[in-house]
Amino acid sequence: MLSKHVVTRSTRSSHPTRAAGILGALVAASVALSACSSSENTAASETPTTVPADATFNAADITFAQSMIAHHEQAVSMADLVADRSTDPDVLDLADRIQAAQEPEIDTLDGWLDSWGADSETSGMDHSRMGGMMTEEDMSSLEAASGVQFDRLWLQMMLEHHTGAVGMAQTEIDDGEDPQAIALAQDVQSSQGTEITEMEQLLQSLATQ
Repeated sequence: MLSKHVVTRSTRSSHPTRAAGILGALVAASVALSACSSSENTAASETPTTVPADATFNAADITFAQSMIAHHEQAVSMADLVADRSTDPDVLDLADRIQAAQEPEIDTLDGWLDSWGADSETSGMDHSRMGGMMTEEDMSSLEAASGVQFDRLWLQMMLEHHTGAVGMAQTEIDDGEDPQAIALAQDVQSSQGTEITEMEQLLQSLATQ
């Protein structure tokens, strides 16, 4: 912290130029210290999880696992709503398959984070920045719907959700290092890409209802 300086006015001749120089130096030093502190705080908040030099995984793998857990959990929550709100056999079947696929993947991802010494909790993560994540308002609208209206809204939201997951998986494929994590990302791209096509076809069939 910059120490406080007290400048005593001379009883003899004043030196405005010198005083201005001193004041300017103090202001410049204060600004420099403030900027330095701000830079350090920003850097600290953006510092990625520390990864051992000899690790077979990297920070991208950790981010992928943490993010995909939260992403999958929302997809499972969305799938949970279907049984009580839809009577469409195709929508019911798709929801069951999404749950069956993503719940075990959550356990797998959580196990990797544990073995990597990383936290599976993402309380400090901005979930809204993940592709395809629904807001609380979106989920409330979905919960309030039923019948064909629900089917259409659910398919639209899940299609967007899947599209986001495919993008997250591509980031892991491009930037990740752990072979198992990359393989899971490839599986997500393949399976959810197929389901995206399926949902697009279901939405077309519902367009006339």
